[in-house]
Amino acid sequence: MSATFWIGLLAGAVILLVLVLWSSRRHRSPHLKMECDAPVEQLVRSLAGLSLGTPIAGNSVELLKNGHYFDVVIDRIAQARETVHFETFLWKEGELGRRMAAALAERARAGLKVRVLLDATGCREIGDGERRLMEEAGARVRFFHPHSIYNLGVMTDRDHRKIVVIDGREAFLGGHCITDEWLGDAEDHKHFADLSVHLHGPIVHTIQSAFSENWAGDTGELFVGDGVFPALEPAGDVLVHAAFIKPENSAPAVKILHHAVLCMARERIWIQNPYFIPEPEAIDALGAAVRRGVDVRVLMPSTEGSDNPLVQHIAHRNFEKILRCGVRLFEYPHTLLHQKAMTVDGKWCAVGSTNFDDRSFDTNDEITLGFLHPPLAKELDAHFEHYAARAQEVQLEAWRRRGWWPKLRDNALYLLNEVF
Repeated sequence: MSATFWIGLLAGAVILLVLVLWSSRRHRSPHLKMECDAPVEQLVRSLAGLSLGTPIAGNSVELLKNGHYFDVVIDRIAQARETVHFETFLWKEGELGRRMAAALAERARAGLKVRVLLDATGCREIGDGERRLMEEAGARVRFFHPHSIYNLGVMTDRDHRKIVVIDGREAFLGGHCITDEWLGDAEDHKHFADLSVHLHGPIVHTIQSAFSENWAGDTGELFVGDGVFPALEPAGDVLVHAAFIKPENSAPAVKILHHAVLCMARERIWIQNPYFIPEPEAIDALGAAVRRGVDVRVLMPSTEGSDNPLVQHIAHRNFEKILRCGVRLFEYPHTLLHQKAMTVDGKWCAVGSTNFDDRSFDTNDEITLGFLHPPLAKELDAHFEHYAARAQEVQLEAWRRRGWWPKLRDNALYLLNEVF
């Protein structure tokens, strides 16, 4: 047979493989739609159930902002008595990495079970000294989907969660990563803004379960006992539910959660997210909310403020359509706003690791917590207003008048939507 035949056969095999991989993603991405008449506070059980969770009462929540988060986390790790579980997407060598590694290593040397789960892609720049410090102290450090032929089919699947669970009794969850840019108070372009929550109460078991999911998947270890799943008494009056499950033949829970609340809002939806690239059905849901009289606003970094300007150019591709729907868009140019938060009607709110894009909704392992707690929603709205005051609101007419080059660039980059 000729060389042309074999080249054609090889090309066909490659195309078939690409189609199989594409199809494996597509079957988990249905076009979601929902109709409802009741307000969000009456639908929390439905919202939790749809996103494969359960509303859990009796919790307390504290919102932690910017670099202060690490002061609290490191102090609480130092108070641990039995176990420390730590999971993150991004860890780069530096001052913060050394502080965190030292805190985890100290507890391991004290005889505690310290488990550290790091995404292999996001944490590839962790310092050898930081990793060695933890391992030599007795901490178990593992990487999620390390780069190998064995993991070729899941190389783009990333563990984007940021979780800390201490003694199975308290947990931290949000957007904070382990690089020096997360220190400080977002005071300049080199220091980022972010939000995480500190939790006590029965919801901690759910967060521990989320950590266990990937830990068991990568190590095979199932941990049990009161040091990881102790009896937990009520610690407050906050109702919380978690979305993190990725069923094989349906949309991931975080995607359902984010879409469903867009359909439930009756007064306002305020979104804070660093990578806001909604799919057409989400844009339609946002537009439908505006037509119901809902005040819809989105706060995000501009290309000048983003840590990845290409992603913001990708987001720009749909700005005109979103603005025509009546959604108000605010871009913050001074530094990266990395918080992933949302409030609905001043009553329900969410904080987590999930970006408002296809990679988070369909590919990454994520976790978002929903709270029926007006005081936390009020605090998140105040945080929105704090940064929106220095942001630039995008105006529809000015956006339409952009030249041909920005429009061409944004449409071309959008083809890479799910790569970044």
